[in-house]
Amino acid sequence: MAGKIFYRERRKMQDGEKKPRYRVAAVSGVDLKVYADHLRKSELDHLAEEVGADLIPLRRGPKHQDKD
Repeated sequence: MAGKIFYRERRKMQDGEKKPRYRVAAVSGVDLKVYADHLRKSELDHLAEEVGADLIPLRRGPKHQDKD
């Protein structure tokens, strides 16, 4: 069974900001330690590929549905 890496987008972002946009929220079934606070999507993809894990975006609540 492949492991899972759960991630979400950062909350406090400004338009045009050049900081990494995603944050790892949880890891299941994979021996992985993440030391960075924020990661780029390409970095998450590479981590998942190397450890054989699936990337799972966390769902947002109904309060945030019209903001997407």
